[in-house]
Amino acid sequence: MPVLFLGHGSPMNAIEENVFVKGFRDVGKRLQKPKAILCISAHWETYGTKVTAMEMPKTIHDFGGFPPALYEVQYPAPGCPDLARMTKELLQDCELDQHWGLDHGAWSVIKHMYPDADVPVVQMSLNRYKTPAEHIALAKELEALRKRGVLIVGSGNMVHNLRMVAWDRLNDSFGFDWAQEANARMKAMIVSNDLEGLANYSKGGKAFQNAIPTPEHYLPMLYSTALRGEDENISFFNDSYLAGALSMTSILIGG
Repeated sequence: MPVLFLGHGSPMNAIEENVFVKGFRDVGKRLQKPKAILCISAHWETYGTKVTAMEMPKTIHDFGGFPPALYEVQYPAPGCPDLARMTKELLQDCELDQHWGLDHGAWSVIKHMYPDADVPVVQMSLNRYKTPAEHIALAKELEALRKRGVLIVGSGNMVHNLRMVAWDRLNDSFGFDWAQEANARMKAMIVSNDLEGLANYSKGGKAFQNAIPTPEHYLPMLYSTALRGEDENISFFNDSYLAGALSMTSILIGG
């Protein structure tokens, strides 16, 4: 199976019709239907690595201040305990979780790819103890899942700084200079498979400091890019900005 990184942006993408939603929908149509999805979302951070192992994960509305219609959305995709156990075996230092479910980093984008909720979804957490390089090493251990029909999806945003969002320009597809610089440099490293450079983002200067004030939205991209095979195709979509300080850039690897 290919690998995806999805720039998920606002939870409102779950119920709005826009160019980003069309991008998610289109990529879903392009891919062979997976047996299951393993999603690494920016919105599940834990101490230690966990994977959801329940039969029917709940839809988590992990946000506030949005219209009532958004809280009414349910995405009743089944879980996949077999995939959870398989992931645990591959990673060894991993715990099966029966409590989390699907947060909006997962369901708000996957629902557009598979609107019938007929593909099982398992989430894997971001281990707060690990460095970026250790996250990359952990990602490489998931390679065997691709050969078993599992679509691995990282969900976050390469540039994500809510403190610097231009709230008066929420509908504008522009990026501040630093956001454009950081996003372009990230894309260049992704294309050249410079995983060391991506891991050492904290040394990237002011543009990277602004783009990645905290790592949780950036790390899922590392998982996706670390799984790129030798000579495997890579393409970008939804490659634009939102309100100055967010990039919606998404990545398809393989396929």
